[in-house]
This record gives sequence, structure tokens and C-alpha cells, in this order.
Amino acid sequence: MSAPRRALVVIDVQNDYFDGPLEIRYPPREDSLARIGSAMDVAAEHGLPVVVVRHELPEGAPVFAAGSAGQALHPDVEKRTTDAHKRVTKSRASVFAGTDVASWLADKQVDCITLVGYMTNNCVIGTAAAAEDLGIAVEVLSDATGAIDIVNDAGSASARQVHETLMALLNSNFAAVATTAAWTGAVEQGQVLAGSDLGTSAVQGRATYDATA
Repeated sequence: MSAPRRALVVIDVQNDYFDGPLEIRYPPREDSLARIGSAMDVAAEHGLPVVVVRHELPEGAPVFAAGSAGQALHPDVEKRTTDAHKRVTKSRASVFAGTDVASWLADKQVDCITLVGYMTNNCVIGTAAAAEDLGIAVEVLSDATGAIDIVNDAGSASARQVHETLMALLNSNFAAVATTAAWTGAVEQGQVLAGSDLGTSAVQGRATYDATA
């Protein structure tokens, strides 16, 4: 199999995810931030195209308000962002919705995107699902993404439950999920990251849970 033509997509690593109601809870945000920085450093070392995305809502919004300190990129990402990177502002979950990211990637002949950033349960999964219609392969770095605790009328789940469940879901169909270290090795070797598939995941899931029933 030929080496993937990768681009790194850094999703919404903004200050509002480090202080406030959307504070990332799992993996620990400082740990995931360090892995995001590592992925950006690897991309720079190997000349991978990079897309740096920010979410923006109207002025006065409780989070990501246009021009607010919370809407700004975290300094660790901002200092790594260069003029060669594509900066994008979005207002929906998918980085493709209402932006020119898909055409920019096509111009770069990218056929695989690596997703890091926030949140697992919104913009990461939204982007991974949207990429399927575009014929773009997806990689998600499990330790360079993160989720929040969720409680609403339909139920509740801890950030760890949310994150780990969605990593398994993504790896079953929408993406190849790996750690930043494993991805770095794949980039260095020009290798494809292997995910699972829905059929295999279903068979293994049934065997596992039937055995514990």
C-alpha cells in the first residue's frame, strides 16, 4: 500500500477549552495539549500540510465569542502556527462545513487527515464523519484529543466514558485511531495506520460481551 499523503488538522485548541464550562476533562487537558504540540512538531519536521482551526460564535456568546480571549488559540498552538499553515474559522462541528478546507486539501493532493484537538464528542467526530463523503481517510490521535463530562435529559456519561467509547466507535468505521507515538512512527516510516472495521468490531464485541453475560 502506498504511503498516505497526510495533513494534520488541529481542531479548536482554544482557551475556552482550558477554563470554563467546556473545560476538557479526559484525557487530562495538559497531557493532550502536550501531545498536540508534539504532533505539530512532527508535522513541521516532515513537511506535512497543517490546518489550524478555530471555532467562532457571535460577540456576546458564552463561549468562543468573536474577538474574546477564550476564542483565541492556546499559546502552545499559536506559537507553532506559521504563515505556511492554513488558518480556518468555522461555526459548525465539521471543519469542512462552510469552509474551503476540502478544496485546499485537494490542491495539496492530501488523501488522509490526522485529527487532533477538541472536542472528541463534537468537532472531532463531526469532521471524521464528514470526511467519508469526501473520500478522505482519517486518523484520530487518542491522546491528542479530549472530551467533557455530559449530563442531559437523555442520560449522562463521564468524559472518560465519552472519549473511550467514541475512540472505539471511530476506529470501527470512520478512522484509524492511534496514539501520537504510534502515529509519529507511521509518519517516519511512510506507513498507513490500520483501523478496524464495523464487521470485525461487531464480531469481537459479541464474543466479548456474550462471554461476560
